[in-house]
Amino acid sequence: MRLFFDARYIRTDFHDGISRFSHELAHAVFAAAPAEGVEVTFIVHDPAQLPFLPAGAPHVTLHAPTSVLEPFAALRLNRHRPDVVYSPMQTVGALGRRFALILTLHDTIYYRHRTPPRDLPWFVRLGWRLFHLSYAPQRATLNAADVVATVSETSKRQFADVKLTKREVVVLPNAPQRLAELAPATAMPGAAKPQNIVYMGSFMPYKNVETLVRAMQWLPGRTLHLLSRISDGRRAELEELAPAGARIIFHGGVTDAEYAALLADAGMLATLSLDEGYGLPIAEALALGVPAVVSDMAIFHEVGGDGALYVPPRDPRAFAAAVESLDDDAARAALVAAGRAHISRFTWAESASRLLAASRRARARRDR
Repeated sequence: MRLFFDARYIRTDFHDGISRFSHELAHAVFAAAPAEGVEVTFIVHDPAQLPFLPAGAPHVTLHAPTSVLEPFAALRLNRHRPDVVYSPMQTVGALGRRFALILTLHDTIYYRHRTPPRDLPWFVRLGWRLFHLSYAPQRATLNAADVVATVSETSKRQFADVKLTKREVVVLPNAPQRLAELAPATAMPGAAKPQNIVYMGSFMPYKNVETLVRAMQWLPGRTLHLLSRISDGRRAELEELAPAGARIIFHGGVTDAEYAALLADAGMLATLSLDEGYGLPIAEALALGVPAVVSDMAIFHEVGGDGALYVPPRDPRAFAAAVESLDDDAARAALVAAGRAHISRFTWAESASRLLAASRRARARRDR
């Protein structure tokens, strides 16, 4: 079976969520494919993406996924005679395809928060907003595939709730990046009472960073680290909310190694998001052996299991109380152990195995 893996979403500067998902899954699929009798070819749009692929992996070049040619992608891919094409997004045009197609929709969050990523061209941002005004365009897109992939059981249930697709939905979970390999060699994650409260994520309104800031009035002596890049205006809004004397550091962006070092240094992970598509920082913290205090919502329970403490997202006092409870060494150790056990089930090898199995099913349906 010839599987073409769409690697056009792999960034060459720094990984965002889709880029990291694409990169990690690509390597896992390529490693597992020979034992399954599968030949994997990668689709790129920029030669600079090639160093991010497995060494020696075959590839073909196609237009960028943001190109106006994207609706006609299948017609251009037909010439290479793939049996199955897998995309980590849902943009690949299915018009005239002669191969089985697996598209990915990670979550439905953009139907609730329609602001598109700012780095997209204006015409793509406009189309994004129009596309998400109704479920109808998404239904047509996904039903044009043979199989639909997503990253969580929560998203799969949400698809079913709104009857988003008639196709089989397969779950390919995100796996955490290996922060332990980046942390200082002498670090002992989770061993000390949490002094550093670490938030990794954007500052969009639904991320509810305001509650984290307000909670610092009940957490004297601890420091809230806001890691991601932030606009001057948004920073000013949060600084205005900060309680007198609160220790809050705006890092304005960090490397993965800096992120790992902060978590490993008497750190804990915090997020009180009101809505989320997944929750990868939670998975990363648990894999590192760091406790987490997070919003009480379904997707975070799926990612965190028994390895996190769950609080009402708009209650700063409840958050502060949960953080203070982690000062108990036995309770913190139990939470860390449960988190590591839970997150160990999420591996790229498992997701690759699921994708290869789904590819075989998609091809069989196509051949019938």
